[in-house]
Amino acid sequence: MGKTHKTMVASLAATTAVAAAMAAPASADAKDFSDVSDRYTDAVNFLLEMEATNGYSEDKFGTHMAIKRVDAAVLLANVLNLDTDDVEPSGFTDVPDRAKDAVSALKAAGITNGKSETMFGSHDEITRGELAIWIEEGFGLKGVQQLPFNDVNDRYKDAVEALLANGVTEGVSEVAFGTDQMAKRGDYAIFLKRAFDVMDEQAGKFELPLMHTNDTHGHIENIAKKKTAIDMYREDNPEALLLDAGDVFSGTLYFQEFLGQADLEFMNLLDYDAMTFGNHEFDLGKSENGHEALADFVKNAEFPFVAANVDFSKDPLFDDMNNGDEVSSTPEDGGIYGGIVTEVDGEKVGIFGLTTVETPDISSPVDIEFEDYIEEAEKMVKSFEEQGINKVVALTHLGYNDNIDYDNDVALAEEVDGIDIIVGGHSHTELKPMMINGDEPTVLVQTGEYSDNLGTLEVEFDENGVVKNFAGELIELEGLEENAWFANKLKPYTKQVNEIKNEEIGVSTDVVLNGERASVRTEETNLGNLIADGMLAKAQSVNPDTQIAVTNGGGIRASIDEGPITLGEVLTVMPFGNALGIMTLTGAEVEEALEHSVSMAPEKSGAFLSVAGMKFEYDSSKPAGERVVDVHVETEDGFAPLEADTEYKVASNLFTIQGGDGYTTFEKAYEENRVSEPGFMDYEIFVDYLQSLGDTISPETEGRITDKSGQ
Repeated sequence: MGKTHKTMVASLAATTAVAAAMAAPASADAKDFSDVSDRYTDAVNFLLEMEATNGYSEDKFGTHMAIKRVDAAVLLANVLNLDTDDVEPSGFTDVPDRAKDAVSALKAAGITNGKSETMFGSHDEITRGELAIWIEEGFGLKGVQQLPFNDVNDRYKDAVEALLANGVTEGVSEVAFGTDQMAKRGDYAIFLKRAFDVMDEQAGKFELPLMHTNDTHGHIENIAKKKTAIDMYREDNPEALLLDAGDVFSGTLYFQEFLGQADLEFMNLLDYDAMTFGNHEFDLGKSENGHEALADFVKNAEFPFVAANVDFSKDPLFDDMNNGDEVSSTPEDGGIYGGIVTEVDGEKVGIFGLTTVETPDISSPVDIEFEDYIEEAEKMVKSFEEQGINKVVALTHLGYNDNIDYDNDVALAEEVDGIDIIVGGHSHTELKPMMINGDEPTVLVQTGEYSDNLGTLEVEFDENGVVKNFAGELIELEGLEENAWFANKLKPYTKQVNEIKNEEIGVSTDVVLNGERASVRTEETNLGNLIADGMLAKAQSVNPDTQIAVTNGGGIRASIDEGPITLGEVLTVMPFGNALGIMTLTGAEVEEALEHSVSMAPEKSGAFLSVAGMKFEYDSSKPAGERVVDVHVETEDGFAPLEADTEYKVASNLFTIQGGDGYTTFEKAYEENRVSEPGFMDYEIFVDYLQSLGDTISPETEGRITDKSGQ
């Protein structure tokens, strides 16, 4: 699908075949054949009118007979009216004289290459699967559709999709195409007529192929496999776009060491067409160098960025690359635009970007502002329409169906007309292509996380730019062969990372320390407890009056396996380099923060807190804001009820303290100067605490957090 030569072949075939049909005599009739029933009459008459065949004998068409490859070749060449007079010989030695020119013409047109360099397989009976390929190639059929068949492998997939999408065939049953069944002459006649009829209808239709990635978070360890997957897709779809929906930053030692430049080298080599920003691209905003790493990432990129609702104008680091909300038809590499216009197979396609307005709550975007995603999307669509562009892709980092109080892709599709495709990220959802129905449908995709998959999508548009069909898949990278060139280029990065990754901290764990995303964002875990305990211990060494520590689930990025714990594992668990802070809060404010922690339960939330020095119960079946039912704080004499009017010293990371993950209660304390900042880094605190526990640990959960609803 998407091959350039198909359009050329289809145009040639349409012109010459129509001319042949007009000139052909109509004296012969399907009724002259005793074996042609009503089902086949129109198709056989079509072949007779095209002078493509005289039938199998004087009184039989051979409707139910299997057809040989050589006879199928002659029929197809005749229907396409291919030039058989001035064509290079095929080189096949098994083709009878009557078919040599037809077979040579098919080979020259790229429709078939035979069984080998010297053998066409003339007298072999042809299968339905082989005919599907010939017909797709010969008629230049374009069209995509999810296949219901269980007998179509990768060799035949594109061809059968095209035939099914265009109504050329429905298969031999609801679940089988009959790929390996011998084709019958009557069925082939139907295929040829229907495919011929489709050619004229294909005029004006357009198929957009694309590949997409999101939320890679520094995971370039399988980049050589991603290169293999991309090359495989581009073999059949050379004009396919390659898009990234953000969050390249933060998550692995590759990022910790190279601050995105390692990822960028490979993205440039893979020839990305555009990227939008994820919230984690802004993680370093409050660091000593601010957004310098992000500015360097953008500046060195060999592709443009799209960010319709992100305002960089107040950060001078981006002055040379920021083009505001401009829609550019000639975007420069390393430039930031609201949207861009690119051309695919002669058709203009508009691409614009959106980043979640939740970013200030969950990252550190100093001097960078985020605008309403619906309003900015509407502006972009209008701008494209004014340029006559009716094929629009939204490249978003909003989340598939995330908290609607902020934004999500489903709401975007439902509220903004004119968006045809949403290539999304942020929610780490493995989302195979799905359609949001409406007068003008929108197709949504997302690949999951951490470069586990490469997303592919083909969307067919009609002449008015309306989505008619779509198909796509998530190509799992695990199990693919590595591209040798990319594997070799990765080695220096991996060597440097492994030197850090393999450094043991002197502590071993007898149990897995659970940092799974689904766990740390919904419930108490042994790893969350350990991190909070370490935070509390360090805070108490600075201020002995500290009683409580809390840490957000969104800051815990991985588990730690059984065995010796390495520095690399610790840095993978907490890759953001957050510093320690100690707040002075009232008991009422602590309870308010706990309400926010469980407001999304039992759904995952990065705001979900692991705690130390306290325990609490809540009921997720109750309305948000009314869920916390009991809170106790640990004292020298045991646990005592939390007192609303009593002040408590509460430790956490500065990201959360400064309002990250929506903690406005903590942010208020920070703004009112009720926070001290000792300056210790989170991963250093954690390592020190683990080492203080001895050579071996085996932590369990302790009932610090209980959902009384039982969910």
